[in-house]
Amino acid sequence: MYVAEVADTVGVGVVALIVGALAAWLLERSRRAAANQRREDIIRDAEREAETVRKSAELAAREELLQLRSNLDSEQNQFRNEQQQHTTEMERRETSLAEQQEAFKKRERMLEGTQKTLSDRQKAIDNRESELDRLLHEEQEQLYKISGMEPDTAKEMLLDRLSRTLKQDTGALLIKFEAQLKEKQDEMAREIVGMAAQRCASTHTSEMTVSTVDIPNDDMKGRIIGREGRNIRAFEKSTGVDVIVDDTPGVVVVSAFDKVRRETARLALIKLIQDGRIHPTRIDEVVAETEKEMDDHIKRLGRDACQEIGVADLHERLVYLMGRLHFRTSYSQNVLKHSLEVGVITGLIAEQLGLDLHLARRCGFLHDIGKAADHEMEGGHPAVGAELLKRYGEGEEVVHAAAGHHDDIRVDYIYTVIVAAADAVSASRPGARRESLERYVRRLEELESLACGFPGVRQAYAVQAGREIRIIVDSGQINDREAAALSKEVAKAIEETMTYPGEIRVTVLRETKVVEYAR
Repeated sequence: MYVAEVADTVGVGVVALIVGALAAWLLERSRRAAANQRREDIIRDAEREAETVRKSAELAAREELLQLRSNLDSEQNQFRNEQQQHTTEMERRETSLAEQQEAFKKRERMLEGTQKTLSDRQKAIDNRESELDRLLHEEQEQLYKISGMEPDTAKEMLLDRLSRTLKQDTGALLIKFEAQLKEKQDEMAREIVGMAAQRCASTHTSEMTVSTVDIPNDDMKGRIIGREGRNIRAFEKSTGVDVIVDDTPGVVVVSAFDKVRRETARLALIKLIQDGRIHPTRIDEVVAETEKEMDDHIKRLGRDACQEIGVADLHERLVYLMGRLHFRTSYSQNVLKHSLEVGVITGLIAEQLGLDLHLARRCGFLHDIGKAADHEMEGGHPAVGAELLKRYGEGEEVVHAAAGHHDDIRVDYIYTVIVAAADAVSASRPGARRESLERYVRRLEELESLACGFPGVRQAYAVQAGREIRIIVDSGQINDREAAALSKEVAKAIEETMTYPGEIRVTVLRETKVVEYAR
């Protein structure tokens, strides 16, 4: 039984082994079949991919070949076109060269003909000149025989006649050019002087002969007068001015023609009023102190003026005298301001003429310095100023400008002429000198009224500070010739009836204006 069980077990094991081997063989067979199938699939996929790559490569190669063929065709066409253009250009050049060659041949033929013609003409001219020389020689011989004169005598007579003719023609040309030059000089001079006057802008003040001093109350008037008038008499004696104490409230008037004294008295009186101690001894002390301050003030004014105009190295005495001009007026114009203005204008004119700017300013600035000392020395202010400038070491040009700016002496330096012109410019402006504003306005009104008094005049306007009168006439009453005659009549009437500086230009305007409306 045990053997049978063993035999059964072995049999079962053998069967199991056989089944296992069979299963393993079947499994291996199926695995090999799957591997073969996979290999075939891979080979088939590879073949399809290779076929695709091959077709793509063939397509790309075909496209590249087409592109190359297209490029080659384009290059061939371009080359063919360029060759065609070169051929056309060569043909055109050959045609042009042929035409030029033909033209050159024509010109050569024309030049040959021209040269031949010129040669013939030259021969004819030479023959005519020879004939003319012969005829002239025969005529000269005949003239010598008729006149009975020698050839040298005839030549001298002819040259003398030509010389007189040339002198007459030269004189006429010189007169013509001199007139043109004078006109040009006058135009340039007016332009230079006008430019200088326009660029210079100075203020002008008109000084009176009185100064006013404010007082705190009317009781101060009694203290200024003093007991029995001793204070006011002491003040007037020390200062040399007149003190006017009237009923005007809050004001005391100081009167004097000497502006230095008047200003000194005004300042001294202000100090006394502020101090409150008004008696003769204190008055003398304050006046003496104020006079010293006034001297310092005058020197400071002179130095400021020199610095403003740019004049250096001026003697202290001359600086002091220039400062005194601040308190001097001439025809209602402050002389120091006038001197500064003349210096500026002189410098501007000299600069335009290419002269020494600084020397010109010095001459113009010092030209009226004699007015600061003409009451101390004999003679007019030009002579006094020249003497002072010469005494304190100024140059000949400066001295001569002071002495001759009013045409008192013969002019030797151009700076004197420039100073005179600048002085006239400064003096002739409205309000600067010669006349007050009211008188200036009245003169303009008289000028316009005189022009309006003529028949046919509609309006008249005085312009350019009264140096020109513009007249508008009625074109229906006055024609062009009558307008020209009217300008002369108005100018003559102004000369006969009015007093004015310089000259007045009369301009007559005539205009015909016709207006019509289309409806």
